Amino acid sequence: MADRNSNFTTSPHSIDLRSGFCPQTKIFHSLRPPLSLPPLSHPLSVIQHAFSLLQSSPPPPNSTLLIDFNSGLHLSYTVFLRQIRNLASNLKSLTSLCNGQVAFILAPTSLQIPVLYFALLSLGVVLSPANPTSSVSEISHQIQLSKPVIAFATSSTASKLPKLRFGTVLIDSPHFHSMLTETNGSDGIPNIKIDQSDSAAILYSSGTTGRVKGVLLSHRNLIAVNAGPNSLQLEIQEGEMEPHPVVLCPLPLFHIFGFVMLVRAVSRGDTLVLMERFEFEGMLRAVEKYRVKYIPVSPPLVVAMAKSELVGKYDLSSLQMLGCGGAPLGKEVIDKFHQKLPGVEIVQGYGLTESTAGASRTMDPEEISNTKSVGRLSGNMEAKIVDPASGDALLPNHKGELWLRGPTIMKGYVGDDKATTETLDPDGWLKTGDLCYFDSDGFLYIVDRLKELIKYKAYQVPPAELEHLLQSNPEIIDAAVIPYPDEEAGEIPMAYVVRKPGSNMSEAQVIDFIAKQVAPYKKIRRVSFIDAIPKSPAGKILRRELAKHALSHGSSKL
Repeated sequence: MADRNSNFTTSPHSIDLRSGFCPQTKIFHSLRPPLSLPPLSHPLSVIQHAFSLLQSSPPPPNSTLLIDFNSGLHLSYTVFLRQIRNLASNLKSLTSLCNGQVAFILAPTSLQIPVLYFALLSLGVVLSPANPTSSVSEISHQIQLSKPVIAFATSSTASKLPKLRFGTVLIDSPHFHSMLTETNGSDGIPNIKIDQSDSAAILYSSGTTGRVKGVLLSHRNLIAVNAGPNSLQLEIQEGEMEPHPVVLCPLPLFHIFGFVMLVRAVSRGDTLVLMERFEFEGMLRAVEKYRVKYIPVSPPLVVAMAKSELVGKYDLSSLQMLGCGGAPLGKEVIDKFHQKLPGVEIVQGYGLTESTAGASRTMDPEEISNTKSVGRLSGNMEAKIVDPASGDALLPNHKGELWLRGPTIMKGYVGDDKATTETLDPDGWLKTGDLCYFDSDGFLYIVDRLKELIKYKAYQVPPAELEHLLQSNPEIIDAAVIPYPDEEAGEIPMAYVVRKPGSNMSEAQVIDFIAKQVAPYKKIRRVSFIDAIPKSPAGKILRRELAKHALSHGSSKL
């Protein structure tokens, strides 16, 4: 695999140092310091890289690495490393697992999952973690794509799995516990040569606009995303946050955001609080109990914190920063959030599973203050804004499809050459499917998903814009906007709205609230009230489910 590093294709003098844009190539370049990446020819796994970073800045002796919020159990770095060695050695001797083979993982977050991930990766085994609540048919499709030889599950999820070559290992069984705690007489982790270009993980895309795809990531992808500094690191380096902070991870570890947070926490000596399943008040309790300083979140969680009265019932004074990604976050929501928690910074970023998460982010206070943007390009990343109709690359301040290129871009989709060819061009550009633009200062703005734009007559209506406006209404807890078929207009904007308890807000009031703030073609023309907006584990709205309901039930209440 060719390394998709960002290389200046023109002389630095032709690149605008404010925006990073090169007028000759129409490419936006990252203006961050270049990442310090090991030579691609040097054999190195993401685990070896993470442990090398940990050794360069080790936490105090006997420091806690993992805390299971549900059980209260702790796991120290010392025990974590010992369990990885034991498990890798026992798996190797019992199953003959080898480099490049795939392990399917179907289990909720627990203290065992990080140990399992690291042990398998150290053997060169490709991780394929999936949502344990997935249906049998969804899991069957994922297994057909990834072709695993072994599965790891719990006693409650194992029945969803077919028979595999090396069977299914129950991670809540005495047998698995013995593999964690007992040595088999070997000297530890087998010495296996792993190239950076070798596959490391197959993570499943959320499938909000189509069938789930298996995103194939390499060790190099994960090394690159963990090599660059982020806002949390900068605060630590500048003395605004203590080293080795307590980080709460409410996101599932089978999702790219949670997966990357786990690798980062281990490599930087942090303490990571894990939640088996997300529960809003439980998150607040965890912040208070463990003095959490940082939480990676999705936009709906920021909305909930901005609007919930529960926030004031807990001591959240330790919290200093939220890292928000997954979808655009409206300025109105951020302002309301800061009214409740003025001392907490919201650091926005943008990424996809296909870009190993971090493609852009805000870093310093000046960038963070630009609440409408998801930041500037990450180190070694390049971008183009492409006209979807003509295929031409566009100038700053022009909207088009965002294309990305760099060392974190996926290898492709497993078992789907057609989708890979459609998404990755021969020069390594990832076509994100997101409608975006860069301003003259190099800030990236997300308008909406191209496939989710509502086509009203000759106009394009971005659902995210209307959702932000709806969420700014104190009577509305959450909202989603979808296209609804219309014979005259083609499609009209339809809103699904979650009202605040006790609110009697009517359809007419919702329509009028939006009509006063937008151009006529953007008006909401149909409303349905709902108890909760269906979302993926990453917090993305499952518009297909809403569209399906709208067609079958019209505007009836769910």
